[in-house]
Amino acid sequence: MVLNDPLANMMSLLGQHEKIGRKEVMIKPTSNMIRSVLAILHKEGYVGEFEEIEDGKGGQIKVHLIGKINNCGVIKPRFSIKADQFEITEKRYLPAKGFGVIIVSTSKGLMLHEEAIQKKIGGTLIAYCY
Repeated sequence: MVLNDPLANMMSLLGQHEKIGRKEVMIKPTSNMIRSVLAILHKEGYVGEFEEIEDGKGGQIKVHLIGKINNCGVIKPRFSIKADQFEITEKRYLPAKGFGVIIVSTSKGLMLHEEAIQKKIGGTLIAYCY
């Protein structure tokens, strides 16, 4: 099986396992982008702890779920937006203002859209979660 987008696969697995009530999910393959997105989701309280397991085939990540995700996914195509266009993006991908997060890739690294607004920098939309 060929995975064209491992990040989309990870977000899909998180959403599916949350809906059926599982307590943990194994993510593979891994990448720095996946680790960064999981770190942001953990910091915001959407997922619990996660640990990397080296299996000699690219590794796996075991993510503990805490039941806080209603919906999550990647944003395709990866739109580039300016610092003053985040409100339009919030209306499109999140159910209400201030509810949920959009992960943005900026020149300063991956961050939440709220941080990008405060720093007044634009970037490329990566994923959303609420």
